[in-house]
Amino acid sequence: MVFFKERSWIITASFFVVTAAALAAFVWTRLQTVNTGLQTVTASYLVVAGVGGGGSAFGGGGGAGGFQAGTTSLNSTLFYTVTVGDGGSGAPKGGGNGVKGSNSQLGSLIASVGGGYGGGGNSGGAGGSGGGAGTAGGAPVYSAALGTAGQGNNGGQNIGSPNYGAGGGGGAGAVGGTGTTSREGAGGVGLTSSITGTSTYYAGGGGAGATTAFGITTPGAGGNGGGGSGGDSSSSYIGYSGTANSGGGGGGGGYTSGAIWQAGGKGGSGIVIISYPAPQQFSGGVVTRSGFNVIHSFKESGTLSPLSFLQRVF
Repeated sequence: MVFFKERSWIITASFFVVTAAALAAFVWTRLQTVNTGLQTVTASYLVVAGVGGGGSAFGGGGGAGGFQAGTTSLNSTLFYTVTVGDGGSGAPKGGGNGVKGSNSQLGSLIASVGGGYGGGGNSGGAGGSGGGAGTAGGAPVYSAALGTAGQGNNGGQNIGSPNYGAGGGGGAGAVGGTGTTSREGAGGVGLTSSITGTSTYYAGGGGAGATTAFGITTPGAGGNGGGGSGGDSSSSYIGYSGTANSGGGGGGGGYTSGAIWQAGGKGGSGIVIISYPAPQQFSGGVVTRSGFNVIHSFKESGTLSPLSFLQRVF
């Protein structure tokens, strides 16, 4: 009987020693992984800036926010400030330009330029993509507003007398459309990204606003990628806003009889997305997974923060 108890004690002790050894080996392996292989993380990124607002009356569409996608190296022990640019306001009722969008940024590594404003009776503004040129009675043909190389395209131009069609905002994938005698300029198409695991368009330009005064009752369509359409009869000729967190431009405001210059649409806000191979190394944003990748989606400004030591080990 005593012998049986002694054997039980020996078996239990041996099991404890084996279990402790296995646990120590596991922790050591994890420590080696944390301390060597995962300090530098190769990550994919998408950084889209805030977008320009549409111009008022004969208003040009807002230019899309700057679009940048690629790969970069992150240090899993460092903090990265993430800035998500807001969309610029549309021009108020009564005339004027929209407001340029704000920049988006991933630490000091990547910065995308805010989209240019849509012109109201004059040229659009430069930006990630340029804003569309507005127009008015007697207005000249304005030069295209410039986009930023590697981030977007130029805004569309207006046409002169007698119809005064306005230009659409540039998109990440194409220049903004030029107004014609029968249709306002469309927003330039955006570009796709599959960083979240789903192919999605971002950074489309805003369309130019329609008018009842010169017979151009068809507004410019918003570019695929969140661009807002130009104002039409369904919106009382107020420009449609760009989609939030898409980098899509605000639509230009229209012009109605009685010399009413309608407001432009607000530009959509930007977005910052970071993706890297599992395991998770940071917190911040909305964290999801797609396949073997960890994804951080920032729809507002925040911080990409390293996980604590124990979180990485276990």
